Amino acid sequence: SDRRFADPAWREHPAFLLLHQTYLLLADYFRQSVKGMDGLDKAKRQQLEFAVSALTEAMSPDNFVALNPVVMKRTVETRGQNLVRGMQHLINDMKRGQLTHTDPDAFRLGENLAATPGKVVHETPLYQLIQYSPATGTVLEVPLIIFPPWINRFYILDLTPKKSFIKWAVDQGLSVFVVSWKSADESMADVVWDDYIRAQIDAIDHVRARLDVPYVHAIGYCVAGTTLAATLAILSRRGEADKVKSATFFTAQVDFEKSGDLKNFIDDGQLEMIGQLSSQQGYLDGRYLAAAFNALRGRDLIWNYVVNNYLLGEDYPAFDLLHWNGDVTNLPAKWHNDYLRDLYRDNKLVVPDALQADGTPIDLTQVATPSFVQAGREDHIAPAESVWRITQHFTGPLEFLLAGSGHIAGVVNPPAAGKYQYWVGDSAAPSLKAF
Repeated sequence: SDRRFADPAWREHPAFLLLHQTYLLLADYFRQSVKGMDGLDKAKRQQLEFAVSALTEAMSPDNFVALNPVVMKRTVETRGQNLVRGMQHLINDMKRGQLTHTDPDAFRLGENLAATPGKVVHETPLYQLIQYSPATGTVLEVPLIIFPPWINRFYILDLTPKKSFIKWAVDQGLSVFVVSWKSADESMADVVWDDYIRAQIDAIDHVRARLDVPYVHAIGYCVAGTTLAATLAILSRRGEADKVKSATFFTAQVDFEKSGDLKNFIDDGQLEMIGQLSSQQGYLDGRYLAAAFNALRGRDLIWNYVVNNYLLGEDYPAFDLLHWNGDVTNLPAKWHNDYLRDLYRDNKLVVPDALQADGTPIDLTQVATPSFVQAGREDHIAPAESVWRITQHFTGPLEFLLAGSGHIAGVVNPPAAGKYQYWVGDSAAPSLKAF
């Protein structure tokens, strides 16, 4: 059932059959041994389980030329040309400092990717505000503003036309605005979370003034959704909650107690190392974060490409989602370090008034804005159980939806694709399992 060994070549020769079956047995033995160890606290056990899983994936025999019968067969058939092509792929990736997942020449922004017509109508040192052209004769009165994560580029919700939520939204008669965050450079060394919260409030106010409307609908995706929750809490504390009529959260966490494998990168030693990576230039190179996210699903996002593109010498596929995934942005060092410490490690956002921004304490229980929350069942970045916990902190009307797939595919794939499922239930349930 392990697709790494699905090719018949792994079973046709007794040596390769013994090799891959022995590997699977040993990998399972090591994983079970960690689970059975005594004397480890929960956090250290999870770190060790993650490390053992990553090591066993790296040591899989299909990752090595001489141990992979499929690669050996391809090498004989092509007289080694697969390895020549694979070496060129490897050299190109080393020059980029980043693993390639998709054909870099398959997409052009504004042509077959991020092609929904729009223009920049407002700009600050931290972001640009894009307004998309209406696609209907009349538009709905309340506009929509979308805050994508600043960990990647703004066009995650405007991939190819069939996957573009933005195109769908303008086709429904919505006035759509999207924030495009600046990729950090040396000038942003002192940017902190307060600046992103102020930017969200500024963008909301600009849309309200531009269209002369009292309020907006807002969407926050991933880290921008976390920030939107804090923004709503601040607006509520200031008596300005009515600026946002409704809020939608895509795979966004506010309670980080069960935030998944990313917590394995967040202890004092690793936080110090991350700080050193970004201390000199004032920002964290986005390629480091991309490598961390790839490591969360190493089998699918690292070793699969090592085998296919380095060893088998295959060409890269044209995949819009992975093109976006590789279009990385840099992060302000101070904001990134504070975010990891205050939210991931110390989980302060759910403690009333433990954090403040722009001079205002943050208390999520003051958020009564009608909200829609979507999580991904297989999300490895913002696990569904972690996203669910927003339901335990907001006090207004709330609807929760569990989508199939993960952090990106579970959001951007339209219903017409027929690829994934979704589940609804009692959003007031005491737990995700009960939901």
